[in-house]
Amino acid sequence: MTRVVLVTGVSTPLAAGVARSLSGSAGVRRVIGADSSPPAPGSEGFEFAHVDLHDGSLARIVTETGADTVLHLGLDTERGPNRENHVLGTVRMLSALQRTEGVRRLVVRAGVTLGSDDAAQVEEHTRALERRRPEMSVAVLRLANLIGPSVETPLTRYLDQRVVPTVLGTDPCVRFLHEDDAAEALTRMALSEESGLFDVAGADTVPLSDCLRRVGGQRLPVPARGLDVLRRAAKRGRIDYADLSAKQTVHAADSGRSMDTGSLEHALGWRPSYSSAQAFEDYAGARGRLRRRDHSTPRPGLRPVHVLALARATLGRSD
Repeated sequence: MTRVVLVTGVSTPLAAGVARSLSGSAGVRRVIGADSSPPAPGSEGFEFAHVDLHDGSLARIVTETGADTVLHLGLDTERGPNRENHVLGTVRMLSALQRTEGVRRLVVRAGVTLGSDDAAQVEEHTRALERRRPEMSVAVLRLANLIGPSVETPLTRYLDQRVVPTVLGTDPCVRFLHEDDAAEALTRMALSEESGLFDVAGADTVPLSDCLRRVGGQRLPVPARGLDVLRRAAKRGRIDYADLSAKQTVHAADSGRSMDTGSLEHALGWRPSYSSAQAFEDYAGARGRLRRRDHSTPRPGLRPVHVLALARATLGRSD
């Protein structure tokens, strides 16, 4: 039986790459990429369908295309500082699948960079659909911190600052997943019938201090309270600050360190080709080449207004 595959989130390089890979796979007849923004120019090998989270278009696209396999890798409206949109996008997709009959295979992307409550909600909603649709095989892939030459996430923007605030007294060990390995894992899982929750990560971990040293960022350890002040000021638009705080980085690092990739390796007979250190090195090398080509572009970083915010926090004032 040939498959018709629907992939969400194709405005991102990861999802677009998965869609292209699936379009060239044996047994796949048609691939539709869905998102609220179009894929980058030059993306080929799949059709594009525009999705709006609020107009029921997801269910219509699933029905009209005859998709029997769905990979929910995100939607453009899910990105940005409001992570609640990720849960909303997943709920909308699962609701659409509940109202359609033809889908027999579902793969959902999760990740350690979500807050723990958001990640738990994504997994809970997915399990609820699986109970209501027992004929559907469902796999949830929990990806470690995604990294690679084309990756731009809150974490990479945090690491790309000139002066990087970190939580005083901590040096978390971060676990990474190379973008190529993420695409390979998602493609392989889509074409399998394995069900369950699977962790996907490169081997070993990398200390945050080593990451910053490699990309030339100056580490600035500050009390956690000061970081909270910076994040609130950025949320109000009062300062330009990376949208992933060091506290969230510590959470992602701790979550990634505890990941168990054995189930994935057993299910697919495959493991990531990049370790965490190798994946980060590929990213860092690409960033270095980009900076050498465009050395006139300043790196973001702390300015006097940021230091003032930190000083006010230390004195016990948050505004």
